[in-house]
Amino acid sequence: MKLNNYLKKLFFTAATLSLLINNQPVNSAEKEVRLFSGRHYNTDKEVYQKFQEQTGIKVRYIETDGKAIIERLKREGKNSQADLVILVDAAIIENASKANLFQKINSNFLENSVPNNLRDPRNKWFGLTRRLRVIISNPDIVDITKIKNFEDLTNPSFKGKVCLRNRKSPYNQSLVSNQIAKKGVGQTKIWLKGLISNVSTPYFSGDSSLIRAVGLGTCGIGIVNHYYVARMLDGVKGPRDASLAEKIKLIIPNPAHVNITAGGVYKYAENKTEAIKLLEYLASSEGSQGLANKTYEHPLKESSQNRIVSKFGDFTPDNVTIKELGKFNSKAIEIMKEVGWN
Repeated sequence: MKLNNYLKKLFFTAATLSLLINNQPVNSAEKEVRLFSGRHYNTDKEVYQKFQEQTGIKVRYIETDGKAIIERLKREGKNSQADLVILVDAAIIENASKANLFQKINSNFLENSVPNNLRDPRNKWFGLTRRLRVIISNPDIVDITKIKNFEDLTNPSFKGKVCLRNRKSPYNQSLVSNQIAKKGVGQTKIWLKGLISNVSTPYFSGDSSLIRAVGLGTCGIGIVNHYYVARMLDGVKGPRDASLAEKIKLIIPNPAHVNITAGGVYKYAENKTEAIKLLEYLASSEGSQGLANKTYEHPLKESSQNRIVSKFGDFTPDNVTIKELGKFNSKAIEIMKEVGWN
């Protein structure tokens, strides 16, 4: 009952937001695209505004939790207002695809713009921005010369010094999926057992609190998404957090584990042509950089132009596809639970 009430409240809020955007009623003669986004960055609206100025197509959007969007679309079916859907993390994107929420898109531009490993093989969704799962360490607590990649975190000298976000984190699930894709279940389980044996509990609920703990020296090592560190360094979360982030050494494994934001056209989209145009724009160099640079992510192909992120250095992505990350998500959760990743 509580869940149903929550979903009803969420749906009502989302519907209300979509009507309030631009504080204008919908003109039936006006071209528009209705976007459901699992992103939550105020700067995204600047990108949508540029698209609107260039094309004359009005973007009406709501932003909420990705899992909630999937449930809403499954519930509403043909009655949904969605045209384009943007989701974050491989597992969530693949769950939407498995639920048959997207339609196949024929677009030479998207096929040429989005690398094969960052899009659905059937052309039902396409990557838009990239984010890295990285290692952070406090040089006052651990010897950072011993850390080059995720495998090094099983070193017995790090016992009690490793801190992790909890098992529910989709980013950690995708990291484990990545290991399964590269090494198989058996070797991944061995790695996980070694990693968990070094963990100092309790597990964290978010990347930001984990970064603070490493900066304070409560933890020596952590695993987080790179842009959380960048935001702190840039003072987005205040001077205290910026000071803590300055104490941290960020290490990008080589090759790097890459996750994405991706978009797909809803299977019942009323404004399909407009949805494809917006998706193509967001996947373009201008659109992808517009989304990524102000949110401290990486665009699809180019290096980040953000002054903070660029200081982290270049990276070489591994060859694991986003499709594979979604494919192994269930197995990743299973073995994470088995080895005691709470």
